[in-house]
Amino acid sequence: MPHIRIDIATQKLTLLEDDRVLGAWSVSTALRGPGERQGSEQTPRGAHVVRAKIGAGSEAGTVFRGRRPTGEVWTPELHAAHPGRDWILSRILWLSGTEVGRNRLGDCDTMRRYIYIHGTPDTEPMGEPRSHGCIRMRNADVMALFEQTPAGTPVLIG
Repeated sequence: MPHIRIDIATQKLTLLEDDRVLGAWSVSTALRGPGERQGSEQTPRGAHVVRAKIGAGSEAGTVFRGRRPTGEVWTPELHAAHPGRDWILSRILWLSGTEVGRNRLGDCDTMRRYIYIHGTPDTEPMGEPRSHGCIRMRNADVMALFEQTPAGTPVLIG
């Protein structure tokens, strides 16, 4: 089974099977750095799994709110009409922590914090922390990752 490593320091996501690299992409983690607490807007560290995959078959740029497609597809005009919106596009890999007391249960639960690996407008920079806690990727990149990543895939964030 493949597994994912996300390096916060280098803003890199690597998909591996055994020790073989299947893909590597630049990402954007939290502007406020790493952290596990509810409401922190930080990217949680430690061992996780992909709990759910959302958006299979959706068009690139499909807009999601509350994990549901809105019927919109991202455009610069739509972006301008909704300044400040945290765009979740194309695909969602919803993460769940596996370390009780660190990133699972209580006030540090990754899944209850709605932490995802998801697409973002291609106008957003990658390789620098800018998110509200999630791991952002280019749309084509998250779509490629989605196709190679079954539910239950281990994810290590550090």
